[in-house]
Amino acid sequence: MRIFGVIPARMGSSRFPGKPLAPLMAMPVVCHVFHRSRMFGDFERLVVATCDREIEDAAINCGAESVTTSDRHERATDRVAEAIEVLGLRPAPDDLIVMVQGDEVFVSPEMIGNVVAAYKPTDNVAVVNLASRLSRPEDFADANTVKVAIAPDGRALYFSRSPIPSQSRESSAPIYQQTGLMAFPAKFLSEFAKLPSTPLEQIESVDLLRLLENGHRVQMVKTEIETIGIDTPEDLARAETMMRYDPLVSEYIT
Repeated sequence: MRIFGVIPARMGSSRFPGKPLAPLMAMPVVCHVFHRSRMFGDFERLVVATCDREIEDAAINCGAESVTTSDRHERATDRVAEAIEVLGLRPAPDDLIVMVQGDEVFVSPEMIGNVVAAYKPTDNVAVVNLASRLSRPEDFADANTVKVAIAPDGRALYFSRSPIPSQSRESSAPIYQQTGLMAFPAKFLSEFAKLPSTPLEQIESVDLLRLLENGHRVQMVKTEIETIGIDTPEDLARAETMMRYDPLVSEYIT
């Protein structure tokens, strides 16, 4: 089984325009994601997929390979599917396509390894997704943070921007957020891109709901390590503080 990595990124974020190039410890956000992702040593190929020349230039400057994709994609998964096609990689059906969102600045090789290890071709899983535990009460109700309800066997039951499960009766119930790290078998990524958008996906603005609404299995892998997807300038400031204590940073930043 071959493993391909794609980092989708674009300048046109509605909540934080230009965030892939926002400076974090004097390095663009997308470059942190690239350097941390490539520490996972089993990628056959790792590329940044973007529709923006500025991001392409930044990626190349930090040593990444970049591929140009359409500027009409609303979902990162659609950008990843196009990148695989444009590159002409022709993965085998059970090869794995790992997507690391271009703002997932605390991704680690261990997290990627755990997601890859959870994929079993015989399980008929559409995607494996990392979920990290939330620790701050203010994040529970934050609509920028996508929460996930997970069954005992690891299946995703629902994704929401509202706090799930409810803490009205059990205040200590753990709440996990969906992260931008997920792995698709190649045979399913192409199918996913062809599925029409679904009602709950549109309401919550969470593309994996498209899979749940069509009866597909989304397997979650939990981590207790805190992660941050950069959705707002406030997230960037918080990440700047946290990164001062992150042991991986010294391995790639100068």
